[in-house]
Amino acid sequence: MSSRHLCRSVAMQTLYEWDFRGGENKQADELLKKNLKEFGSGIKDGKFSEELLKGVIKNLDKIDNIIKKAAPQWTLDQIALTDKSILRLGIYELLYSNYDEVPPKVAINEAIELAKAFGGASSGKFVNGVLGTIYREIGEPRKEEKSKKGDTTEKSSKAKTSEKANKNKKIIDNNQSTP
Repeated sequence: MSSRHLCRSVAMQTLYEWDFRGGENKQADELLKKNLKEFGSGIKDGKFSEELLKGVIKNLDKIDNIIKKAAPQWTLDQIALTDKSILRLGIYELLYSNYDEVPPKVAINEAIELAKAFGGASSGKFVNGVLGTIYREIGEPRKEEKSKKGDTTEKSSKAKTSEKANKNKKIIDNNQSTP
């Protein structure tokens, strides 16, 4: 198991426990330390887990609104806590992470693997469906670049991240404007 995958696993388990215990921000750091010690023996540095956990918590309302839009037939209370934790983590990586570090398809695949490992029999399909809907909504990053024949110029990492952030901001704004 790769170190980043293990970090995601620990972050997801921490999100689950954090939400189960009432979701108080002060508990998150304490729970992460405990879970890194208990489940993350192969992790040299827990900063990636911490980044994921804090990023999800910071953007929780936005992420939950996106889940409501992408899975309208399910209320948040109906979604299994494990699946909800995995979706939150996957959406955070899909919309807020650095594209060069975590391409969208990697974020989706990692979330599906977590769902298969920790969720129920249909969790992988459910997570895939929700994240796939969001991915189609934001469009495939760099698709335009690949389709331009003869144009071999590569956008800078900063420009790509900024472009992704602007596109994601529009999606988040659209999700917040409708009930």
